[in-house]
Amino acid sequence: MNRKNVWAYILFVVSLFWVSGQVFAQSQITADLKGTIDQVLEIVSDKDLKKNPTLRREKLRNVIGLRFNYKQMVMRSLAKNYKNRSENERKEFTMLFKKLLENSYASKIENYRNETIDYVGEQIKGKYAMVKTQIVRKDGVIDVDYKMLKENGQWLVYDFVIEGVSLIRNYRSQFSKIISTESYPVLVSKLRKKVEDIETKSVAEAENL
Repeated sequence: MNRKNVWAYILFVVSLFWVSGQVFAQSQITADLKGTIDQVLEIVSDKDLKKNPTLRREKLRNVIGLRFNYKQMVMRSLAKNYKNRSENERKEFTMLFKKLLENSYASKIENYRNETIDYVGEQIKGKYAMVKTQIVRKDGVIDVDYKMLKENGQWLVYDFVIEGVSLIRNYRSQFSKIISTESYPVLVSKLRKKVEDIETKSVAEAENL
């Protein structure tokens, strides 16, 4: 997979929750992840919510927000640059990053149908785990691994690896390049603009449904 397609697949990964396929003898970690998937499926399949896209988007964001560890995602994406940020800067960046993923997710998930996800394996090492899945499509299979971290008794997703490409590493590379060649404020400005563009597009799409 080339880098131009990485982001498309990363956004697609959280839109994969349509039909549950094969499931191995799963632990509570996979069961928790599947529980989130089932909630997403229920929301997307709700006929009444289809008539109210804004409410549906809100419900989708709320569900995935409980399964994603945005703080870890931001810390790992910014890497050494995270330590140099003030508490207010960290909060602002986390808020923008959260909005970016949530709105991208909600937008993508409504455009896919009849995908099947197979749970094919699980690796656990202390407080870290990886749930291995495969998205089965008409045109082939996509390997998607969920990296999870246990915090306060909950297993939360902090990274996705799609066809060997890590979401966090991809972001880290982009963010580091912008900060080094321009500046951190420029990165924040670009992120804010991206979020605004997605939200504007989402509203327009909702009005046309």
